[in-house]
Amino acid sequence: MPRRPRRLLTPYGFLLPFLIPFVLFTLVPVGYAFWQSLHRTERTGGTFGRTHSVFAGFEQYADVVREPFFADSLLRVGGFALVQIPVMLLLALVLALLLDSAVARLKRFFRLVYFVPYGIPGVVAALMWAFLYDPRLSPLVDLLKSAGADIDPLGPGLVLWSIGNVVTWTYTGYNMLILYSALQALPTDVTEAARVDGAGGWTVAWRVKVPLIRPALVLTGVFSVIGTFQLFTEPQVFRSISTSVTSTYTPNIAAYSLTAGDHYSQAAALSVLLATVTFVLSFAFLRLTARRQR
Repeated sequence: MPRRPRRLLTPYGFLLPFLIPFVLFTLVPVGYAFWQSLHRTERTGGTFGRTHSVFAGFEQYADVVREPFFADSLLRVGGFALVQIPVMLLLALVLALLLDSAVARLKRFFRLVYFVPYGIPGVVAALMWAFLYDPRLSPLVDLLKSAGADIDPLGPGLVLWSIGNVVTWTYTGYNMLILYSALQALPTDVTEAARVDGAGGWTVAWRVKVPLIRPALVLTGVFSVIGTFQLFTEPQVFRSISTSVTSTYTPNIAAYSLTAGDHYSQAAALSVLLATVTFVLSFAFLRLTARRQR
């Protein structure tokens, strides 16, 4: 093969380890879900007759959008994202700045401590927090009741924020590690120049370091938006111990419930709609942050 065509093909060879799994495990399932969402299952010959797939166009999408749970679950997750994501990213940023400060000690130890919750499987973490939330078992709830605060973390008014606490506890360390890595990559002469000019530690952190790691903040923000609209594990675990979490509490749980009820076409339509909403919000977030940066 001539040298020039070989040189042109070299980048694609490096991309193959990513492209092959991406196509097989992302594009193909999404394409199949979209195809399935355009069909519905019909039965011929009575109750024990045969079933066959019939093209229905966007009928399944219209049925899903008309369902009351569709708007309710999206608004619930949207409100959750507006509160939980800023709180989580602010905590992650503060922890990363503390670890990156010159006076920090035992950096490796605390970096590991902050990251450990992310290493715990989501189901295990949710079960652990469910024990701490359950009024019948939790020593913390008993302690609060003895202090005169009669609260139910699994009640209708608090269960969403109880889930938010679990998500924040799990993913703050993960985002902290991304931000801390970005801080470690900053050139030292920039911060040293700021200190020579008389800037204190607080000023260097918020006026110098934070603007320089804005791309990492945007990256963690996009990841958080995508993850929030895929919220499933924590509410699904809480559903087994709290009546406040229903089978349509989040869009992902609603899609799972439709699948369990053999409504595969509607579940596929809901999944495609959820993917579209997530893509639009992530793209809007990227455009907004890019415009503010300019």
